[in-house]
Amino acid sequence: MSKARRALCVASLLLLAGCRIGPRYHEPKGPTPNASTYKETHEATHEATDAHGTWKVASPSDAMLRGKWWQVFREPELDGLEDRLNFDNNNIKQAFELYIAARAQIRQAEAGYWPTVTAAPGVTMSHTSGTFGVGSVTAGSNGGNGFRVTQFTAPAQASWAPDLFGRVQNTVKQFQYGAQISAADLESQRLVEQATLAQTFFQIRGQDTLQEVLDATVDTNEKVLRLNQSLYETGIGTEVAVVQAEQTLEASRVAAINVRIARAQLEHAIATLLGVPAADFSIPKRSLLGKPPPIPMGMPSQLLERRPDIAAAERAMAQANAIIGIGYSAFFPALTLTGSAGFSSSDLTKLFTWPSFVWSIGASISQPLFDAGLRRATVDQYIAQYNATVAGYRQTVLTAFQQVEDFLATTAILSEEVDKQKEVVNLAERAFDLERSRYETGIDPYLNLMTQQQILLSSRQTLVNLQIQQMVSAVNLVQALGGGWDRSELPSTSEVSKRPEEH
Repeated sequence: MSKARRALCVASLLLLAGCRIGPRYHEPKGPTPNASTYKETHEATHEATDAHGTWKVASPSDAMLRGKWWQVFREPELDGLEDRLNFDNNNIKQAFELYIAARAQIRQAEAGYWPTVTAAPGVTMSHTSGTFGVGSVTAGSNGGNGFRVTQFTAPAQASWAPDLFGRVQNTVKQFQYGAQISAADLESQRLVEQATLAQTFFQIRGQDTLQEVLDATVDTNEKVLRLNQSLYETGIGTEVAVVQAEQTLEASRVAAINVRIARAQLEHAIATLLGVPAADFSIPKRSLLGKPPPIPMGMPSQLLERRPDIAAAERAMAQANAIIGIGYSAFFPALTLTGSAGFSSSDLTKLFTWPSFVWSIGASISQPLFDAGLRRATVDQYIAQYNATVAGYRQTVLTAFQQVEDFLATTAILSEEVDKQKEVVNLAERAFDLERSRYETGIDPYLNLMTQQQILLSSRQTLVNLQIQQMVSAVNLVQALGGGWDRSELPSTSEVSKRPEEH
């Protein structure tokens, strides 16, 4: 073969190696609302206008949340816990290691671009039969009893299957997209852990507030008991009233003790989130202060760029598209080039001399001629799986919009409910003070005062529970908005292909 023909063959192989079989990926459009704002944003703004102090969303000009989203709540203690979480949470560590493993799979697939070279030096000793005719002696003789032959070899073998129709390229793309999915899953897990910590933090603060309410109730009931005892001793009150006051006092003490269970369990939950034994962690008591801050919402179209789960679903479509290309490559022939070179000699001192050099080279093409429709069925399967990922992506987007609207409405409605409940508490406190005056003057029996005590306690407990729900709902809203993450933070295919130490 002339040099020109050999050059043409090599060029043809390189050109074929650049071919990629399979459909090109085009990101499907997600189901986004036509409106420029979220539906429930109007309701929240309307209620804020009608009721002073009610929670409302941030103005459209406010910047979107970025990075440490929890700082919007202005809780320095929460800030410190969240910073610890990012380093110590074991679920985040696990997701990170899965991401590193996914990146390693890319390098495994990229190895398919290159030939496999092996070296297998060895020595063999053999003995010929003594009953065959005497031939030339190559490695000593043993009379008429045959011959012993010793052979030393130092071969190197190479095998290469050029990526003529994009099988390796599509496989690399598959794992690159898989690594991006893993990176998005890591951020989803991080957001879940961050939101769980913030929710638990506010729940603990709510339990501390509830503890204060119950402790204050115990203190009030102790005063009422002393009043009943005094009235009974002076002959104005009755023994039944004293017993009833004692019963009410003990019941409030039991409730005050019981609230400590939830508080302890929430504290233990934070310890687990931070990756420390529950016995080694504690959080000081402090009541729940303030209300949720205004939260920047952004436009609905921005949600697709802010949710890591949506990014993962989109990358899953790209991955499924690459797998279709792998399926199509099976319809085309596979070329395998093999070669070997090395040294072989019966004399170790002459092993690495030019006369001992040996080589071979070969090529083979493999093409299935009949498979009873196996390849076509495989491609059909991959296409159906791709269509399933498209449906899954669209469902993920719809669920994301639902969650934002749900928690936006919940936070706004709870804020209005908290304001109304504060009025209920104020009225209950006033009614209790009036009823206590009437009881002290003997106008009403103690049963009326006891009933009003229970109404006041129930009103205060309801208020605290609503405030807890309000703060938790605000955290849920931030989580539904994607926290402080943005699609631009998702590593590119070239970035996930790098070795970790290259970053």
